[in-house]
Amino acid sequence: MLQSGQQLDLVFAALADPTRRAILARLAAGEATVNELVEPFDLSQPTISKHLKVLEGAGLVSRGREAQFRPVRLNAAPLEVAAHWIGDYRRFWEESFDRLDAYVSELHRKEKNHGRKRKRK
Repeated sequence: MLQSGQQLDLVFAALADPTRRAILARLAAGEATVNELVEPFDLSQPTISKHLKVLEGAGLVSRGREAQFRPVRLNAAPLEVAAHWIGDYRRFWEESFDRLDAYVSELHRKEKNHGRKRKRK
């Protein structure tokens, strides 16, 4: 089993490619065969298979076996690891936005007060 840091590296490497993200988006709607995954792309079946191997290596997809078909299925659990990692930065973003909001409010207050002083003159 991979350590969480290694898993995170594999997930982000897999998500770095737009074709792989599109494959995951398609699989979110339901399982598909490799040939069904090839259809919307201007890519060959071996190229899509290479993308699927990267996604498999990251644990994002799995392949089943039903008779002669090998449907590909989304495994979203590794995305939770990535989402949790990104979520750790949410507090930073929120604090930054709170500081920005306070700064803008202070600017508006000063602008309003400055305008009142001008009217009195």
